[in-house]
Amino acid sequence: MKDTIQIPITLTGLLRHVAAKFPSRRAISVAGKYDITHSRLHHLTESTAARLVAAGIKPGDVVALVFPNTVEFVVMFLAVIRARATAAPLNPAYTADEFEFYLSDSDSKLLVTSLEGNTPAQAAASKLNIAHAAASLTQSENEEAELSLSLSHSFDSVESLVNDPADVALFLHTSGTTSRPKGVPLTQHNLLSSVRNIDSVYRLTESDSTVIVLPLFHVHGLIAGLLSSLGAGAAVALPAAGRFSASAFWKDMVKYNATWYTAVPTIHQIILDRHFNNPEPVYPRLRFIRSCSASLAPAIMGKLEEAFSAPVLEAYAMTEASHLMASNPLPQDGPHKAGSVGKPEGQEMGILDESGRVQEVGVSGEVCIRGPNVTNGYKHNVEANTAAFQFGWFHTGDIGYFDSDGYLHLVGRIKELINRGGEKISPIEVDAVLLSHQDIAQAVAFGVPDPKYGEEIYCAVIPREGSNIDEAELLRYGKKNLASFKVPKKVFFTDALPKTATGKILRRLVAEHFVSQI
Repeated sequence: MKDTIQIPITLTGLLRHVAAKFPSRRAISVAGKYDITHSRLHHLTESTAARLVAAGIKPGDVVALVFPNTVEFVVMFLAVIRARATAAPLNPAYTADEFEFYLSDSDSKLLVTSLEGNTPAQAAASKLNIAHAAASLTQSENEEAELSLSLSHSFDSVESLVNDPADVALFLHTSGTTSRPKGVPLTQHNLLSSVRNIDSVYRLTESDSTVIVLPLFHVHGLIAGLLSSLGAGAAVALPAAGRFSASAFWKDMVKYNATWYTAVPTIHQIILDRHFNNPEPVYPRLRFIRSCSASLAPAIMGKLEEAFSAPVLEAYAMTEASHLMASNPLPQDGPHKAGSVGKPEGQEMGILDESGRVQEVGVSGEVCIRGPNVTNGYKHNVEANTAAFQFGWFHTGDIGYFDSDGYLHLVGRIKELINRGGEKISPIEVDAVLLSHQDIAQAVAFGVPDPKYGEEIYCAVIPREGSNIDEAELLRYGKKNLASFKVPKKVFFTDALPKTATGKILRRLVAEHFVSQI
């Protein structure tokens, strides 16, 4: 199947189309270092893909990428998928044992890192007899940027290599909230569908610009931040430090005329705290702010909108759906509702009961999806696939309901709902109430085993700087705003909560961490 300029049928085809349409527009910048246009990015992708093919990388081979958020990562990712191979981005902070698991589980043929390298990743690759190469971008005065890759110097043209919608382009693991991480293969067609959905709901165009806040080894940063921008002919800036820096964030946003950004609630909270304690002299005029990957408390949403004079659009996404499933719309397309993750975008969504029947409006059940953005199944995991794909739908493991306007409201993960004496309690609802207290910066409710009720509710909170709130006051506030059976029995005060590498707070980890202290 060959891509035509008219209707690209792969993500690679879409990016080629963008490079032809907006050749001289900025695609990627690194603060103080590079400004790379869409046509230059296309050239770098093609030449690097040619090097990979010359080095023996074949369609379907998996190439593991271990980088901070750098241009080298972006070029390597695009080159790997252009060569019809599969990119497997990994968190640079993993231990050697973790790298060994991920490299082996993905059947990686090559590990690529920055020039500085990554000792644990290289040790794991060496143990598994996986070749290693280093990539670095160089740019001398008045010259275009070039990528050097420590592989054979021969060069095969990839002109005749045609990308297919069914090519597996991306291989990621789920964050494993309940079990060992599951491998999720996503095709060129999955990625293209998701990029189109994201560009459509947020009306992204070549006039847009963003600063990447989240790590690119995860779908939120990679697909919602980077690929959707590139697919729209828009621009992204990468922080000079290779990762999010609260002190540099607004300076970069202003410098690159950013029109939006996307982040997880913990990062929004850091940005807000900095605004209250150390406001910037000037803020950019944003079209919208996007929040995803964890529930955003209505109180935080209100503060963000007030502080930065932009609508905050909460969305719902998961790796298996190539990120986006639902989102609140832009103001011109409809209201955005606090406490809701919006409407399904570019896919079918149903609320199903345990026997697969679609539920009425207002009735909770499992959120299920089907559409061109959804993975074809977990890799080598028959058991997980049997559980996830039932009644012709992919089952997300989340409980939710649609309101009368068709907006989705999430109640919580099936496995995280707290069953206190037969009453099912949504920890998201408890979080939102605790976070609406002016002295609480972060809050997480979780269930713990209890001999009398089966489960009891505890919570961990980070108080705001300078506050002296105690357990008695917070529980009084809880009793005023929650039904008595939903009020936490115990409060842990802390200055940090265990998070995943992508800033997600996993209730299971929080529960284990604090319960072990009792």
